[in-house]
Amino acid sequence: MRVTAGAAVDAPVLAPELARVAAATFPLACPPSVAAADIAAFVRAHLSEHCFRRYLADPHRLVLTASAGGDVVGYAMLVHADPDVELSKIYVLPTHHRSGAAGALIQAGVGWAAQRGARGVWLGVNQNNLRAQRFYRKHGFEVTGTRTFQLGTSTQDDFVMRRDL
Repeated sequence: MRVTAGAAVDAPVLAPELARVAAATFPLACPPSVAAADIAAFVRAHLSEHCFRRYLADPHRLVLTASAGGDVVGYAMLVHADPDVELSKIYVLPTHHRSGAAGALIQAGVGWAAQRGARGVWLGVNQNNLRAQRFYRKHGFEVTGTRTFQLGTSTQDDFVMRRDL
């Protein structure tokens, strides 16, 4: 498993790969009650190739990719907003769950945040996504609050989890 940081120069090749992985993985993290049309609209609006080109060019974001055999199998995106860093996204294709890809992505992301002098890393996770919550706890994150996340016509209840650095 190889984890690398993407850059704007990589966008022509990397953005379509990231959009492919995002389209395959984001729906898996959504509660079954969310309408497929709402999920598809979110993917188009926030996880398209065009969006990933913007994300890769943004100096306040880090897009990490996990690759196996030359193929992108997962990604994470972090957003630096002083004094903390948000772990905005972290997804791995189901074929690579339990491969160490997600752990490698989160370790690289936390390392980047520490290098930038962040006091902590935070994220939002759906309150019904117990598997993700276990994963984040395993990596030192604790629930510190709640928030809502608008996904199309449905409002999702998230836990805010944080890890001090």
